[in-house]
Order: sequence, then structure tokens, then C-alpha cells
Amino acid sequence: MIVEINSEAGILRATSVMNALRPQLNVENIVPILLKMMQNGYHLIGYEADGVIAAALGYRFTEHLHWGKAIYIDDLTTIEAYRKRGFACKLLDHVKTVALAHQCNQIHLDSGLGANRYDAHRFYLNYGFNITSHNFAMALNK
Repeated sequence: MIVEINSEAGILRATSVMNALRPQLNVENIVPILLKMMQNGYHLIGYEADGVIAAALGYRFTEHLHWGKAIYIDDLTTIEAYRKRGFACKLLDHVKTVALAHQCNQIHLDSGLGANRYDAHRFYLNYGFNITSHNFAMALNK
């Protein structure tokens, strides 16, 4: 079952699944980070199975000259024990419905490189995503 996660209690329930993708997130720091992101338009949904949040997807609405109105997926993750059960597809289907309802032109996401991401890349391609660009990043040391 898909659930909206928009409270401190919901975020705490999603800590394990978010930590699977973002190991820097833990019980001590996840709530303030996600609550602030939610104030700035971040939406978090989860797929509940066996009483736990087994998969989660975080997204935001964005608008660009090139893409037009779009949804950008920041996070898509499933706890390893729950993978290959279709939960990520259900979350993406939900976001696709949201995007169409809000008259978005596209859905975008970035995925890291490396052998540990190959299954995710296959999943995205099989779902219907295309590789359309390279993402360049510059770290700014403070």
C-alpha cells in the first residue's frame, strides 16, 4: 500500500529504507533534513508491506526551459529483503499519475555510476526511462 510520508513519525518509519540508499541518514539527522526539504517542495511516499516502509520515493516539482514542467525524483530505494516484488514500480506508477495530473511534461532522475548501480539502471531502462544526458557536478569545499 502506498502511503504519504509527511510527519516526523512517518519519516522515522522510513529511516531504514532511506538509509539503504543514503547511508549518511540515520535516526539522529533524518527528521530535520527531510522536514526542511518538505518545506521546500519535497514529497516522500512509501510502499508499506508487512507493517514496514519497504520502499520509498522522494520527488519534487520543477520547471526548466528545456524540460518544461517536470517531476524530479531525488530518491528511489527499496530495502534489500523486499526487492524484486514490484514496489518500486508501484511508486513510479503513482508518481507518473501525479505528474500527469499536474500537467508535467516529463519525469527525471539521476543515478550514480558504478557496478553497484547496474541493477538500478536496468530497472530504470526497463521501466521506460532513457539516458538523455550526463550529469556534471562540482564539489565546493567549505
